[in-house]
Amino acid sequence: VFVFGLLTGSFLNECISRIPQGESVVWSALHCRCCGARLKLSDIVPVLSYTFFRTRSRCCKERIPVRYLLVDLTAAITFLLLFMKYRMTIDFVVYAYLMSVLIVVAYIDIDHRIIPDELVAAGLVGGIVLFLYNLFKTMDIYGDSKWWNPLLGAVSSSGILFLIALVSSLIYKSDDAMGMGDIKIFVPIGLFLGWRICLLALILSIIAGGFCGVFLIASGKKRKRDTIPFGPFIVFSTFIAVMWGWDIIRWYITRL
Repeated sequence: VFVFGLLTGSFLNECISRIPQGESVVWSALHCRCCGARLKLSDIVPVLSYTFFRTRSRCCKERIPVRYLLVDLTAAITFLLLFMKYRMTIDFVVYAYLMSVLIVVAYIDIDHRIIPDELVAAGLVGGIVLFLYNLFKTMDIYGDSKWWNPLLGAVSSSGILFLIALVSSLIYKSDDAMGMGDIKIFVPIGLFLGWRICLLALILSIIAGGFCGVFLIASGKKRKRDTIPFGPFIVFSTFIAVMWGWDIIRWYITRL
């Protein structure tokens, strides 16, 4: 599973590099991002190529961004943790797919401050397939057998975030308070998680983003009107919700 995660991470790296540039992920040949030379198989072995060539491209000797290594390891560790929780079940396949899409979301949002519609569409395709599957066999993470549960998750989470964005734009008199990509990506997340766990993911992402924003302002690295990419917080919080969502909810209820 770890090795499969590394291989998936190599593909996700191509997605992160190509999607913002409008390039095809499937049909375009693999090429060096620095000089454009076609890559060999030895150039794209996850982790090993990065370390063997001493962090530099084989063809032009330009330094390879550490992001390539981080994405490989992020995907591998994510897959391994999901497997440890769900074993080789449909749940593992479903959430490995979701997290693969979201890993690309996180890194593109960090680099470009956007969440491309292609990634929202990829999430929606998987979410719709899961919704149809749920009509015959209920996913445990939903917490009930109501067929409309994932639909409520998609509408409620994205709707709440839209209201937050609307209020923020009125307060700060700016359309940059929150991007529409952050709102749209919660639609497929809601389909995958159902309304309870999706709302938990939303709450966790707001808390995490808020704490990070306060820290950056207090440390002088950001001003009050500066923005930070919200996508990584969404992705991290969604992973926490997938792994330990019901444990967190039960813990909170026992403390009431």
